[in-house]
Amino acid sequence: MKHISLKENHLFGKAYAGGQKYFGRFTSVYVLRDRAAHRLMKANPEKEYINRLGITVSKRLGGAVVRSRLRRILREGFCALEKECNLKTGYIIVISAKAAALGKKSTDIYHELKIAFDKLGLTCAGQ
Repeated sequence: MKHISLKENHLFGKAYAGGQKYFGRFTSVYVLRDRAAHRLMKANPEKEYINRLGITVSKRLGGAVVRSRLRRILREGFCALEKECNLKTGYIIVISAKAAALGKKSTDIYHELKIAFDKLGLTCAGQ
């Protein structure tokens, strides 16, 4: 399923300020309950709650090519986790890359995000 991405700066700010946080070696993960989840569920053709994903990569990590590659790797790690672990829905999720993530594979990111979402309580029971 295609993700709805965060584009509004105020949603990133709300996730940073009021969301649950997990700081790992490669990423920082912020999770906040989405107040617009019910409205988005009604607009969704499958009538299901969805997660909105925001990925941030600082300019300090490199040029545009490096940042874009890192965004793709973070997105792929999240997609693999979402397919396998059946995450809870109706949340705003912001994943921020750290300098240690440069040169890592999507499987490394996947394992760290799995730990992060377990600690934040987003994986469903039985996973």
